[in-house]
Amino acid sequence: MKKRSAIPAFLLLILTHFVHAQPNVPYGNNPLAGHYYNVGDAKIYYELYGKGKPIVLLHGGLFGYINEYEFLIPKLAQTHQVIAIGTRGHGKSEIGTKVFSYQQLANDAYAVIRSITQDSVLVLGFSDGGITGYNLTTTHPELVRKFIAIGSPRRPTDRVLSNEAEGKMTAERLDKMAPDFVKGRKAIMPNPELWSEFLDKLDVLWNQPTFITDDALRQVNCPVLVMAGDKDLYFKTEKVVETAHLFQHGTLSIIPGCGHVILYCNFPAVWEAIVPFIK
Repeated sequence: MKKRSAIPAFLLLILTHFVHAQPNVPYGNNPLAGHYYNVGDAKIYYELYGKGKPIVLLHGGLFGYINEYEFLIPKLAQTHQVIAIGTRGHGKSEIGTKVFSYQQLANDAYAVIRSITQDSVLVLGFSDGGITGYNLTTTHPELVRKFIAIGSPRRPTDRVLSNEAEGKMTAERLDKMAPDFVKGRKAIMPNPELWSEFLDKLDVLWNQPTFITDDALRQVNCPVLVMAGDKDLYFKTEKVVETAHLFQHGTLSIIPGCGHVILYCNFPAVWEAIVPFIK
């Protein structure tokens, strides 16, 4: 049997960004802003900030959570209602019984959004959240008026490093790799005893052959901003450009000198790219 590779340095970098983020507001575990919505097999956690036209934030997978938007939420909340949704199994959201797929995550997001507003929304998704956003936008074009996808590939082959080369994120591996992260995440999970099951479900999610079809993206009629760092190992630059060109009204933003987590690498550049698109 082939031995799994050592923990890649870029994974440790991603983890460092998220684990050491300590916002003054406890985003993702804020009793003053937190709510739940039952989507049938799971209660999905979300937080609300600000007032105005709604903007939905969909976070990244595993290491990602609502708190990854600690810089973005207070800025957006000055002019908009921010709806920050915790993906099932992440943080305070329940895992549920259904198989993980990006369409299922999009269904969860749709149910939560419609429980809050009947208005159209702007959707911003990072990494897995952007892939969920692809599916949400194509399935519910009446819902999404604008869409921002950050570091979100269309299929596993858009990555520089394959899922197999990176290795499966098992409970044992994560315990050794990031014990503080695991402890902190389990502390707010409704069912921490399901941690291994959650990781298995994520493995299925990440190993789908296609996350969204090119034909589906070509049908999207709303404005779309596709963003990524030029050193993103999860999204080859040529694939970022290709993805932006699939949309009828696609705009491209490449953040130089940054890898996957551009929200932490160069937030001012990300914000400057987002502002004119939102307006």
